[in-house]
Amino acid sequence: MQLNVLPKQSRPREKLLKQGPSMLTDAELLAIFLRTGVTGMNAVELADSLLKQNHSLHNLFNASLTEFSAYKGLGEAKYVQLQAVLELSKRYLKEQCHRDTIFTSPDAVNDYLTIQLRGLGHEVFMVLYLDNQNRLITDEVLFTGTINSASVYPREVVKAALKHNAAAVIFAHNHPSGLAEPSQADKIITKKLQSALALVDINVLDHLIVAAERCVSFAQRGLI
Repeated sequence: MQLNVLPKQSRPREKLLKQGPSMLTDAELLAIFLRTGVTGMNAVELADSLLKQNHSLHNLFNASLTEFSAYKGLGEAKYVQLQAVLELSKRYLKEQCHRDTIFTSPDAVNDYLTIQLRGLGHEVFMVLYLDNQNRLITDEVLFTGTINSASVYPREVVKAALKHNAAAVIFAHNHPSGLAEPSQADKIITKKLQSALALVDINVLDHLIVAAERCVSFAQRGLI
């Protein structure tokens, strides 16, 4: 069925304008992005089919150009548009962190770190540098490792934190395997970093691990 023959309240664009974006399903939101369907499927049906084939938005959004273009109704132009949307989302969240967010709980950074780290095929170790009111000064990826591990050096972390005049830090790294549980090595390096930074009066507020579908907080687990 063509979207223009559906009742107005059932059309994604009209539904969004009347009820707000949070009331739309994943397929309806994706349909607005796609704008048009293909032969035999309207935009919502196409979006629903793509989500079922990929099993999640995450898999669809992290597909390569070749993988993305292999699906009926998608191509280079849509891939470019999607990547632009994702990058704008990252920059928006980062801007909000700089302006508004006060990092006093793990929930405040989950969205930001998830969009930054989820989907990477290699492991990275990221540090968020905070001022004395726990607001974001800046962040950076300090170490990049293989798909299995990243080498993290406490001396380099201390130097970087002092360079940015941080009063506190939050660590984050991803697990490309998709398993978010902290390993024994993760726990050991976190303790080493805490001890090293304590010598220069810099607090470690949390260490978060980002995997495919989860974000695990050391603070919430009582590990910090």
